[in-house]
Amino acid sequence: MKIELHEISVRDVTKGYIDSAENGVVGYDGKLNIRPAFQREFIYKDKQRDEVIRTIKKKFPLNVMYWVKDDSGNYELLDGQQRTISVCQYVSGDFSIDHLYFHNLTETEQQQILDYPLMIYICEGTDKEKLDWFKIINIAGEQLTAQELRNAIYTGEWLTEAKKYFSKSQCPAYQIAGDYLSGSAIRQNYLETAIKWIADRDGIEIEDYMSRHQHDTNCNELWLYFQTVINWVKATFPNFRKKLMSGLDWGIYYNKYGSVAYDPKVLETRIVELIKDYQNNYITNQKGIYEYLLDGQEKHLNIRAFSPEIAESAYEQQNGICPKCGKHFKFEEMQADHITPWSKGGKTTPDNCQMLCADCNRRKSNI
Repeated sequence: MKIELHEISVRDVTKGYIDSAENGVVGYDGKLNIRPAFQREFIYKDKQRDEVIRTIKKKFPLNVMYWVKDDSGNYELLDGQQRTISVCQYVSGDFSIDHLYFHNLTETEQQQILDYPLMIYICEGTDKEKLDWFKIINIAGEQLTAQELRNAIYTGEWLTEAKKYFSKSQCPAYQIAGDYLSGSAIRQNYLETAIKWIADRDGIEIEDYMSRHQHDTNCNELWLYFQTVINWVKATFPNFRKKLMSGLDWGIYYNKYGSVAYDPKVLETRIVELIKDYQNNYITNQKGIYEYLLDGQEKHLNIRAFSPEIAESAYEQQNGICPKCGKHFKFEEMQADHITPWSKGGKTTPDNCQMLCADCNRRKSNI
């Protein structure tokens, strides 16, 4: 693999700068792809963006950047997208610093910025060599997410289309499901979640799904599936509670229980009861309410166990006799049990506690 250091001026890098939905983000007179498929969206905050320009104005050195040269003689920006876009946007007049746009500067000040040399390593080699190099330099910079790294491998028209739905600020996925999702669209969290859900439906891993569909011309299957999941959630649980519902694996739930007919009114009544149970410390995991309602497994709720005081009181009232088998046991040989099962509305209160021997409690749990 060949790697060489070049000095390329701001003037040359910003020449022909375009940022559009149709043509992507390009510069260097159309020869530099500033945002290849594996790159994240522009995430610099204003302060970070402004500091790039102030560094150039003061003639201080910026960190080196990395480009990859392809077989056609064009380039992809491998590392330094945020700095490059900051410079291009300022020269294009997209923002001001200290109330001064680029066009407000004196000619001398403008020339000083345009003549500023950017230090750029240009790499040539095989796809595998470039990807290996990319992973190495990523360690030193701001870490890419797992999905951003996947995007570097499974590039193509399918990924480009999928990013339109899941990877932009105010993207369609955000519009219909932003409250139900965690993370950030521009950091690829929405895209990762959607692929995770549909891959689970197919019984495969995220990488397998992306590999199978890499060369598809559209992402209709993924987008339609995602909409179906969100519509199912909204119909099944129409009363939205952000604290409880945001970030849950709704697609995984849909894959398992989407064909079951639930009564939203009945579910809502139970949700209200379960929230009260949480407030009364009968359950300790409020986020598990929805999964519990779908599969009935109490483990999702982390039901609070009977206190030692309640258990000892029940043991004394029973005189150490197990009410199931009628045999006497020592206290440590018995287990506190809900007389009316918690799943059927039984509470973790003294009047609903009984002490069973281990065998009887195990048999009851298996019924």
